[in-house]
Amino acid sequence: MATQGDLISFRPDVRVLDATLRDGGLVNNFRFSDEFVKDLYKTNIKSNIDYMEFGYKASKEIFDPKDFGKWKFCNDDDVFEIVGNNDTDLKLSCMLDVGRTDFKNDVRKKTDSPFDLMRVATYIHQIPSAIEMIEDAKKKGYEVSVNIMAVSKVNDDELTKGLELLAKSPVDIIYIVDSYGAFYPEQIERLAQKYTELGSRYGKQIGIHAHNNQQLAFANTITALRYGVSWLDCTVSGMGRGAGNCYTESLLAFLKNPKYDLVPVMNFVAKHMLKLKEECVWGYDISYLLTAILNSHPSSAIKFVKEGRTDYSSFMHELMDVE
Repeated sequence: MATQGDLISFRPDVRVLDATLRDGGLVNNFRFSDEFVKDLYKTNIKSNIDYMEFGYKASKEIFDPKDFGKWKFCNDDDVFEIVGNNDTDLKLSCMLDVGRTDFKNDVRKKTDSPFDLMRVATYIHQIPSAIEMIEDAKKKGYEVSVNIMAVSKVNDDELTKGLELLAKSPVDIIYIVDSYGAFYPEQIERLAQKYTELGSRYGKQIGIHAHNNQQLAFANTITALRYGVSWLDCTVSGMGRGAGNCYTESLLAFLKNPKYDLVPVMNFVAKHMLKLKEECVWGYDISYLLTAILNSHPSSAIKFVKEGRTDYSSFMHELMDVE
């Protein structure tokens, strides 16, 4: 497949989605102040970012609200308090985890909701359940995307079959997700070609959600863009679980669409993110590099960092023993 776009022109099909509250919420249990959320919302509007993800619609039967901030649950009324009628070009989204969301009761019809897009997150073995959620959200009037998580652990035959099932569903966007930050640009190139070929056949758009365990989230995102992927996830200052995500600052600086404005994001970083960085821990560390190269979940590295450990060699051998 030929590459699309170049370093000078811009791609009008590109959509930038800010996932700071959702992926960043995994760092601080979604305990963001209303001032932070309102300022981020205003920043996204000023920067002409296309979509803002508020968090999860998690089941309160599974997760105790006392243990989390409100963006773990994304009650519609809480979102309305921030955005009002959202009479702007910014569209709003939240994430539905398969098996962790009471989607039949907690997802209202779009006409009664502040949201435009529902993002379904699934593992490969949960795809039939994901399709049920996709169909429900489409019937309620939403745009719908799907994230197949931990793709680096899925063999090619299973992935092909899973993608075919999703492509035949009413989903609008299918995401490449590098959950463990394990992929290199060459691998992302092949995945992008695989996903976009399927997208062309079935009329689906393709997105990417990258993690920064090997400091490749930005590189992998723009590689995917180069090979036809059009939905790009990012977070301000890369805030996200463990090593974090593709930096909004880097992505907006790279994209040549004149509508995107980096200045409001830089102002938001100065006002909020520098202080938040002192209170919460995320970003690249050798421990995340080690989990990535061994293609394992970063939870052990997160624990390693929280414990203040620096015995990287010992940690590497612990990971190898587990693998």
